[in-house]
Amino acid sequence: MRESEERFRLIANTAPVIIWMSSVNRRCTYVNQTWLDLTGQPLEGVLGNGWKDGIHPDDVVPCWDICTKAFNRREPFQIDFRLRRHDGEYRWVVSTGAPRYHGDGSFAGYIGSALDVTERRLAEQALTTIQQRLLEAQEEERARIARELHDDIVQRLTAVSIRLHSFVRAAPASPADGRREIVEVGKDVGNLARDVQALSRRLHPARLEFLGIAAAAKALCDEISSQQGVEINFSADKVPDGLPRRIAVCLYRVLQEALQNATKHSGATNVDVSLLCRVDEIELTVRDTGVGFNVETTRGERLGLISMKERLKAVRGRLAIVSQPPNGTTIQACVPLNHDEP
Repeated sequence: MRESEERFRLIANTAPVIIWMSSVNRRCTYVNQTWLDLTGQPLEGVLGNGWKDGIHPDDVVPCWDICTKAFNRREPFQIDFRLRRHDGEYRWVVSTGAPRYHGDGSFAGYIGSALDVTERRLAEQALTTIQQRLLEAQEEERARIARELHDDIVQRLTAVSIRLHSFVRAAPASPADGRREIVEVGKDVGNLARDVQALSRRLHPARLEFLGIAAAAKALCDEISSQQGVEINFSADKVPDGLPRRIAVCLYRVLQEALQNATKHSGATNVDVSLLCRVDEIELTVRDTGVGFNVETTRGERLGLISMKERLKAVRGRLAIVSQPPNGTTIQACVPLNHDEP
């Protein structure tokens, strides 16, 4: 029995999880070295009801209620609570317990284990936050498209319709006047078609599939330059045609967001864009001459920056932002090429 007990203590004290035991009256009779190392408590301070001293005050009553109910019913249980570490930081712990019995079948108390799940909870919280931000970004984009359709496209279509009805009701003074009116309406319809096409490309960059990232990026730069009246200089070096689609879409979307920030928010009159492919990675750089912004105070507030960062994370890329008012902004996105596309 002594050898068996020593063997149990050796296994328990070297286990990477907390192991504990209690008597029939719910008093702690044993904890392994993992508990003591985590909390910094001496063994005598844990036994009995001393274990509650390390529990977060808000969690003591709920833990005790769950344990008491399980003890009375002789049922397994699981509880989540915060345990104070030796440095004062509270760690989230998940503990499970199960009833144990003597050889004659009589109730002997409980035995259980506990695992530090703080990192997992933090990861879940971060994932929830990211998902919420992505949903917010999605709603923001939908609202922008709705505004663009309602305030621009729809009203321009209405104006064209009114002009056509007026033309039908009132005969033109001369064939030349009628021809001139038709030409003007035709121009309006052509402009509408181009704008709708541009909106479609912003929603789904189909030209990526046919032209590749370099040509699609240059076309995007030319389009935004023409629309916003900003000089955008584009260069590409050694960019392969067969870039994986996920990487191409990621870089295209990052470029879209960076150019939107540069042309609409920074007040820049000149933007330099470059795509450079090295042996093991591709690098996109967008540098503007605008007013710049404080990276540290703005990073968590702009959904656009969050979107760029999350897109790059999905392809194991990294984002670097250098900006200091009033000296412009440089955004650099690097994506490795040596991993398989799912």
